[in-house]
Amino acid sequence: MMQAIQAHLPQVYSIALIREEASRLVQTGMVSRQQPIYVLCNYIPVREWHAVECELEQHSFLLRDRIGDLISQESWEND
Repeated sequence: MMQAIQAHLPQVYSIALIREEASRLVQTGMVSRQQPIYVLCNYIPVREWHAVECELEQHSFLLRDRIGDLISQESWEND
């Protein structure tokens, strides 16, 4: 019973988790750093997008900002 309830609870998206997911999508080539942040909505469940949007706003990100701005603090392994 508890598993069924947990399956329907929305995931909590922290700014760190959003950055991690965006970075993973860039590394796999699914999105580019130049695209606006709102393209991430194609990879996040619709019912959870509002929570992601609110988290981004709390950290002063606009949906039209570039994904590169969101993940600009990533580290480079081959520098």
